[in-house]
Amino acid sequence: MSVVQLEEWRQRIGKELDDTVAFWLKYSHDTTHGGFFTCLGRDGTVYDELKYVWLQGRQVWMYCRLYRTMERFRKPEILEAAKAGGAFLRRFARVSSSSSGQWKCAFCLTRDGKAVKIQRTVFSECFYLLAMDELSRVTGDQGMQLEAEQMMEQLIHWVRVDSSGLGRPQLPGDLPTNSMAVPMMLLCLVQQLTEGRGQEVAQKYTELTGWCVQQILQHIQRDGTAILENVSLQGAELPGCQGRLQNPGHALEAGWFLLQVSAQQQDSELQRTAIDKFVELPFQFGWDKGHGGLFYFLDVDGHCPTQLEWSMKLWWPHCEALIAFLMAYRQTKKPELLERFSEVYQYTFNHFPDAKSGEWFGYLTQEGKVALDLKGGPFKGFFHVPRCLYMCELLLDDLLANQD
Repeated sequence: MSVVQLEEWRQRIGKELDDTVAFWLKYSHDTTHGGFFTCLGRDGTVYDELKYVWLQGRQVWMYCRLYRTMERFRKPEILEAAKAGGAFLRRFARVSSSSSGQWKCAFCLTRDGKAVKIQRTVFSECFYLLAMDELSRVTGDQGMQLEAEQMMEQLIHWVRVDSSGLGRPQLPGDLPTNSMAVPMMLLCLVQQLTEGRGQEVAQKYTELTGWCVQQILQHIQRDGTAILENVSLQGAELPGCQGRLQNPGHALEAGWFLLQVSAQQQDSELQRTAIDKFVELPFQFGWDKGHGGLFYFLDVDGHCPTQLEWSMKLWWPHCEALIAFLMAYRQTKKPELLERFSEVYQYTFNHFPDAKSGEWFGYLTQEGKVALDLKGGPFKGFFHVPRCLYMCELLLDDLLANQD
């Protein structure tokens, strides 16, 4: 692939990142109560004032990461927005649990911060942690960093020791499950907490890193021919639709998580596994040969998935695919990986960006037509698009700086 092509991608991706940041700076800030509106219509109009803690935490993290690592985003309005979002989270997101002495984060809040819903999972807490740690890096607030570290210990306890604090009843017919999302999320948090903090901090989480990697690798099933979203705690295939479920975008995201670990540990075997099983394989089974784009869900045996949106093309799996293929190429220089990146790039940039109003559409039909023209909602916020563009820009900058 020519330098000219790399430069072309770099320019388009950089412009998309600038435009995406500008969209959320303009439309998402609640200057009255703090935090961010994420239910934004095509033109940025707020159509619902509920605030989702996953997305509040992600937006704080993303603003801080851009502010801290990219000179052109080192602007007062970005820092102040991040600080305001962090203050909103610290004031309202945490919901105490008097029975266990632990506390959880709400999933959804009213505009002025009243809890609406709590999920019996770990993910609100995970994104709260990401926000606190990254915000501590740009503000120097050691209290936030300590809070993030304490939350990490609670998450580890819930995941590996005793999950009763999550509030989920243990029902006799509910099979204990290793859902790939959980070790992936913990591995992401380890990356966050250890970045740039020296060997002592890294060693603190060495065992957990290994555990997360092995839990993710258990999802390689059917003699290495499939990545399944859910397996048993022993790494065996589960019965029924739950056991046969495939999520190509999630597998690709796991792939670049594993590539980060393999690079840090200089583990060539893990790198090969990450690329072969979590990058190339999900693309092979997940790419729609007729219309292009990645299916959202699939059934490994070819049954129709029970998820109604299974055949749709969503924004975030394509974001993960772009990162995964470009990172895999950066590490190996195998031209076929850059060719895959190019294929995903063409589909993504021909279908998702909205040239008229800015930002990206999130939900397309199987044929690639816009199904929902909103720019944000309960699950789409300021995260997957800017994270993808940010990481791809850095990877392309590195490739261009190190051309032979």
